[in-house]
Amino acid sequence: MAPLRQGLSLMPMTDEVFDAVTDGGTEGALGFWRLPGGFEKLLARSAAGPVAYVEAEYFGGTGEQRAAVWADGELVLGPLDAPTKKWFSRSVSPISGALRRLGASRSLGEDEFDAVGLDRHRNNDGWIGGPEGEG
Repeated sequence: MAPLRQGLSLMPMTDEVFDAVTDGGTEGALGFWRLPGGFEKLLARSAAGPVAYVEAEYFGGTGEQRAAVWADGELVLGPLDAPTKKWFSRSVSPISGALRRLGASRSLGEDEFDAVGLDRHRNNDGWIGGPEGEG
């Protein structure tokens, strides 16, 4: 787990985490690229409060985001998705929407993505301190 600002945490979806939480199925993937089979049921059962699953893939400023939030045993937001372009405003992005649902707030001139510190790393290796830990 990687701590974020505003009392949130991030759990990167590594191969090890994926293998540990998947039930091997693909039903209910909700259109995500890497949501482990059956993982949405585990997310819905979170007793710690609302939880989000988010994905982003970018290259050269163009890419896509997808996000969903579960609370009290059910899907309460999404799945949201948006193809994005270089000048896409993250303040209206699926990830910022999910963060808002988790209680994140932003200041003038920033979005929820930056406000919680997700801008610190560009990939999972950066969050887990892997070989590209600076990324």
